Amino acid sequence: MKELSNISNSNVQGALNLSPNALTVLEKRYLKRNEDGKVKETPEDLFRRVARHVASADAHYGKTEKEVNATEEEFYKLITSLVFLPNSPTLMNGGRRLGQLSACFVLPVGDSMESIFDAVKYAAIIHKSGGGTGFSFSNLRPKGDVVGSTKGISSGPISFMTVFDTATEAVKQGGTRRGANMGMLRVDHPDIVEFIACKDNNHRLNNFNISVGITEDFMKAVEEDSEYDLINPRTKKVAGRLKAQDVFDMIVKQAWKNGEPGIVFLDRINAGNPIPSLGEIESTNPCGEQPLMPYESCNLGSINLAKMVKEKAPDKKQITENRYEVDWKKLKDTVWKAVHFLDNVIDINKYPLIIIEEMTKANRKIGLGVMGWADMLLQIRIPYNSESAIKLAEEVMGFIQTEGRVASSALAEERGVFPNYEKSVYYGEMAVRNATVTTIAPTGSLSIIAGCSSGIEPLFAVSFVRNVMEGTKLIEVNPYFEKEAKALGLWSRELIEKIAENSSIAHFTEFPEEMRSVFITAHDITPADHIRMQAAFQKYIDNAVSKTVNFPNSATTKDVHDVYMLAYKLGCKGVTVYRDGSRDEQVLTKQKTEDRTQKTEEKIIPKKRPAVIKGATRLLKTGCGHLYVTVNEDEDGKPFEVFTNIGKAGGCASSQAEAIGRLISLSLRSGIEPDEIIKQLKGISCHQPSWAEGGKILSCSDAIAKALQEYPHRSGKSSSGNGGYKYNEGMLIGACPECGGAVEHESGCAVCRNCGFTKC
Repeated sequence: MKELSNISNSNVQGALNLSPNALTVLEKRYLKRNEDGKVKETPEDLFRRVARHVASADAHYGKTEKEVNATEEEFYKLITSLVFLPNSPTLMNGGRRLGQLSACFVLPVGDSMESIFDAVKYAAIIHKSGGGTGFSFSNLRPKGDVVGSTKGISSGPISFMTVFDTATEAVKQGGTRRGANMGMLRVDHPDIVEFIACKDNNHRLNNFNISVGITEDFMKAVEEDSEYDLINPRTKKVAGRLKAQDVFDMIVKQAWKNGEPGIVFLDRINAGNPIPSLGEIESTNPCGEQPLMPYESCNLGSINLAKMVKEKAPDKKQITENRYEVDWKKLKDTVWKAVHFLDNVIDINKYPLIIIEEMTKANRKIGLGVMGWADMLLQIRIPYNSESAIKLAEEVMGFIQTEGRVASSALAEERGVFPNYEKSVYYGEMAVRNATVTTIAPTGSLSIIAGCSSGIEPLFAVSFVRNVMEGTKLIEVNPYFEKEAKALGLWSRELIEKIAENSSIAHFTEFPEEMRSVFITAHDITPADHIRMQAAFQKYIDNAVSKTVNFPNSATTKDVHDVYMLAYKLGCKGVTVYRDGSRDEQVLTKQKTEDRTQKTEEKIIPKKRPAVIKGATRLLKTGCGHLYVTVNEDEDGKPFEVFTNIGKAGGCASSQAEAIGRLISLSLRSGIEPDEIIKQLKGISCHQPSWAEGGKILSCSDAIAKALQEYPHRSGKSSSGNGGYKYNEGMLIGACPECGGAVEHESGCAVCRNCGFTKC
């Protein structure tokens, strides 16, 4: 595993109890760097600066310096103990110049060119600051409708979504995260059929998650097998009728095919809107868990339920006995501190737009959620797919919501209610500081740092293989399983390797039946079990729940249809599904042993080089000097080999560039796609980056990747469609675009457990 570089405190890992993988993620994404790109703070420093910055908000409410310092220590212990972590932008930017701490934003898109491109501009500003954006395109007039100012014809909402997508691709979020968007269209919009299929091609709108906004009238029409009205948003008049079941089947088929679109029950969300007098909620953030008014933002954080467990009176004789229970006292204490923390974030946040600051402070929404749910169940020895688990989910989340509101009420007594409180209808007579308190968000990177399971998801695998370096593989094992297997004398390297090939122990009879029922994975449980768990948490969530319903590859469209209907009946606010292997570039799938054996027996023989070959040479300016990269092509016009020459640098730089060229040539002649090679080289940085006409060149490796990417493809079959090999991060849903590792589909997002990359 890659070691943390340039960190002076050698005791950080032990002091903070961080795993090697957590340290890697922190170094790659969160720790401050100097101008040379070297890490200049420890994880301990990071947590200290965040705690100090967030605690400073107490001074706004008359707290003394001593009291502010006490709050800082309280927050520091809260996050260093990993019982609670705020959303990534808070960890990345807290106490730093950028200072943008929110993860979720929703921007309005009005039916005018000015409004559309204002939204594009605002989204770019938000993405640059590290946030994700949600949009409803339901107010745009449909394709083919008249444009009054020019007497022209409208191109429709989907065409404008591509503008947002292109702008997002061009903006790198704060140097650490790629922009993510939610695109939503009401089911009664005249362009709904085109919208449902707009991501049928996996290479289109890759910076968008898309969801259909479902109405109660539509669902009633589905149940009655009747037609429903399409409404032109410009005229507010009926523009046609469609059979509801046909449209529902289209949604189901596309979701079965590649996981999109999701569905969001808009009327249900607005029924829980705490301030309906301000208008309707039209969209959510990128993963769907945070419905917001236009120009609202929200600050999220998650309690680690794996650490909310205490031991009963122990009996060491039986390893499988239920020896643990929920530590309700610790959970209450954590909820109160977390609500205080998140409310402070609203005050010290540097908002990307004045109007967002005004709207956010007027409603003061926070979203306190959980992670480590599967770990809590493992410790208490409750199967994820059991009625006991559903009951405990309701108890735990009900407790968090109740205590969260009481904590918010206590803050209201001290600091005042949120400004729009008098307009709200949600809380009755309880005076609260925050319009909403609870949300369950994806916790991909956070759960890696905390060393726990993600969100409310089940385990993805009991054991799996992680690619840690070039060609190096490491078998990861769930720590609770490892402890129990060793205690039972069932631990062996050979057995663990077999489990890693299957991810699950469901069919390993070596283990007791009770153990197999507890250590179940996402693919051991039915889609209906996923929905029931989501619905159990949703009962006690002010906002919504981000969760993925996993289907096996063999699932049918009827299976997806039934889950959507179950989610509607059980009170969910939205659904995201994923059928294993449905994205053609997915990596993290379970492979049969015989398939792997067959693959390892196949030998790859590189093509022989012809005597004469054509190509082109490109000059790139690097920190080591001028780099000349020659790409030669085969008879079909595809890249076949690469040669490099690095000007005056000589020595090590020259020899390394030559070695890279030789290895690329070998790969190309062996049938490896250029995009795969580009993926491995692009983004590698050295201590001497440089700027050129095409942008920043991070290293010689990065320069070679750019040369290969831009090489003219003479057959015209470019992966980008523009005459050059164009690598697009969004295309790689299953393979991590940064480290090439496996990506999990969870909580409506794609997360690399290897390096912490998240699509959201």
